[in-house]
Amino acid sequence: MPELPEVETVMRGLAAVMQGHRIVAAEFLRAGLRWPFPPGIAARLTGAKVLGFRRRAKFMLMRIEGGDSVMIHLGMSGRMVARGPAFSAPSLGPQGAISDARGHNNPPEAHEHVVLVLDDGTRIGFVDPRRFGSVDLVPTAAEDEHRLLRGMGPEPLDDAFTPAILGAALAGKHTPIKAALLDQKVVAGLGNIYVAEALYRAGISPRRLAYTVAGSRATKLVPAIKAVLTESIGAGGSSLRDYVRADGEIGIFQERFAVYGRKGEPCPDCPGLPGCAGVEQITQSGRSSFFCPKRQR
Repeated sequence: MPELPEVETVMRGLAAVMQGHRIVAAEFLRAGLRWPFPPGIAARLTGAKVLGFRRRAKFMLMRIEGGDSVMIHLGMSGRMVARGPAFSAPSLGPQGAISDARGHNNPPEAHEHVVLVLDDGTRIGFVDPRRFGSVDLVPTAAEDEHRLLRGMGPEPLDDAFTPAILGAALAGKHTPIKAALLDQKVVAGLGNIYVAEALYRAGISPRRLAYTVAGSRATKLVPAIKAVLTESIGAGGSSLRDYVRADGEIGIFQERFAVYGRKGEPCPDCPGLPGCAGVEQITQSGRSSFFCPKRQR
């Protein structure tokens, strides 16, 4: 599933080609994805001007004139594909392919369920083979009251996310810190990859009980979370399976992973040192955790 940096990267790519433009045609090619599409959403979007974008956790919110926001979640395999006159590159391959074909006469890709055509001919498609993504319509003034956003914790890149705030959210939690950081009520938008990388940088074991991550540990962890997310956004995110940017290019942060997916490989900070057998992989709550037992306590 695309995580926060990937969603932020896709959102920025969409904003670059959509903001300020009018949607001249909207097609919803099935009744819904994970949930049904809102009734009348195609008519609501047709003719509307795109005012701007906002990300909340792993959701993109496209604000349109008239006071509504289109809330998009990519799910497990979703991706946004931008094609048309804003791009001049030839096809870049089956995932996120870009073509020179213009707008509405261009047939949909396989598994393309939503198509938006802009006033300059650019075509935006939502491709989702597994159909775990979603599209909803919400009043812009009430975005944070949507059932999927209500009660979420702070954004990890906001100034309001501090060691004190994290420590307070973890107080009394006897679950492992890995599970606690994946709880969207503790902090919004973190996923498996970036929790593993942030815990490594902070020197904290994923098995450590969450309530013990306070004081100096929280002081190390919060900047580690911010740094790994910021660096990944700068690298266009991590492309492991389906994820590509809106322009069809892949992210490259996976080339910088310290521990995620590196079971048995040398720990970057202590290769060959006594007591370090390399990166270990364990299973927590049905998900893989990667860490260095020597460095992370």
